[in-house]
Amino acid sequence: MSDAVVVGGGPAGTVLAVLLARRGHRVRVYESRPDLRRVDIDAGRSINLALATRGMVVLDEVGVLDRVDPITVPLRGRLVHAPDGTCELQPYGNTADEVIHSVSRSDLNAILLDAAEEAGAEILFRHRCRQVDLDSGRLRFETPEGDRLVDAEVVYGADGANSEVRRALVEAGDARVRVDELDHGYKELTVPPGPDGAFRLDPHALHIWARESFMLIALPNPGGDFTATLFCAHEGPGASFAALDTPEAVETFFASEFPDLVPHVPDLADQFLAHPTGSLATVRCRGWSHGDRAVVLGDAAHAIVPFHGQGMNAAFESCLVLARHLDDHPDDRAAAFAAFEAERRPDTDAIADMALDNYLEMRSGVIDPRHVLRRRLALELERRFPGRFIPRYAMVMFHTIPYAEVQRRARRQAEILAELTDGVTELDQVDLERAAALVAAYDAENRARTADADWTDIRAGEVARGRITVATDTQGGEGAT
Repeated sequence: MSDAVVVGGGPAGTVLAVLLARRGHRVRVYESRPDLRRVDIDAGRSINLALATRGMVVLDEVGVLDRVDPITVPLRGRLVHAPDGTCELQPYGNTADEVIHSVSRSDLNAILLDAAEEAGAEILFRHRCRQVDLDSGRLRFETPEGDRLVDAEVVYGADGANSEVRRALVEAGDARVRVDELDHGYKELTVPPGPDGAFRLDPHALHIWARESFMLIALPNPGGDFTATLFCAHEGPGASFAALDTPEAVETFFASEFPDLVPHVPDLADQFLAHPTGSLATVRCRGWSHGDRAVVLGDAAHAIVPFHGQGMNAAFESCLVLARHLDDHPDDRAAAFAAFEAERRPDTDAIADMALDNYLEMRSGVIDPRHVLRRRLALELERRFPGRFIPRYAMVMFHTIPYAEVQRRARRQAEILAELTDGVTELDQVDLERAAALVAAYDAENRARTADADWTDIRAGEVARGRITVATDTQGGEGAT
């Protein structure tokens, strides 16, 4: 068993620490921030996380899924606030268990820190990694008391998109990295609870104000409040953070674009100007390891933009894949690391692409009649041909089909949906006989391709039922509970 150092005590680092500690490794986790269970972490950069089936499978594996249940709010679909003031719920799926779960990053992280300690891992806070010597296994951490040198047999880099461990891999010639900065950023606001802690908006939906070149979303929290996030360009006139630099500009912009939200946020301009503007980027890395001494995972290896709600879920899944390869190669850690990247990188590249695609869908597609029709048709085909046609969103969020396979299937689905809706404006105009023939050919292709696959598809209901609360039929609106 190894003497393992995990750099980074976020969700991915703590899940990995549990998996390693339970396998008998000595695990030390070094986290740059203070212990968030005892110290409030500054607000403004803590986008609510979307817990989906892939993440739930891993939380079940590490034994904390039941603890997570009370801090989640299930969401059954997107509630689209159109520019004309109308609202429409666009369901995520066809069944009650096809929901995503809004969860506070800090609350979830606290549960995972407890789990890591219970598994036997030691966690050291206020240790910021400043240097990694891959050959010697020596790391230098900056602490309030001064620099501290730490020796490790193996280093696991779960230290985020600006990973120091990944930087060491690049300097050693092991890794090549491409960082694609998005020209859009984000800023968070808090929508406080209503009287007696009631939700001011439907608590079982992801609220989206789609405005084509920018958007606002709002996710519920168990305390009755919502976390609202504006995504727009950093620079430029109109909807850009550079232009929204005074209380008057902020108030005018929100009153014009999101008038139904404004009454619920009395200190909107103060919050907006006080909170930092976050940046968004996609990190693509080739070369995740250095022999048997170090490996990166999670955002350190494959950071993605948040528009498909899969950053955390993908990181959790990577932890489980890495643990499996370590089990398969107990005497050859270098081989385990290489096999981990060979299996996982095609999937993380695929979800990075799909996350960027989903930004366009969220900010403009949800109010495009052609897109909405194709989305409704996809759900109808799933109802008519269960197990043979699964919409892309469902494959990503409510199944564990590898991301690269999802991406391949989604491209073929897009062709089918485009053909069936050509010249069509209503769902009842679709040629269902042609649809049946196209789905049959599509299904046969998928079955032939995956006949010898070594992965198993776990569906939402298989892990959710009895563990995580699913959405109710409660109708939303002001005062909904």
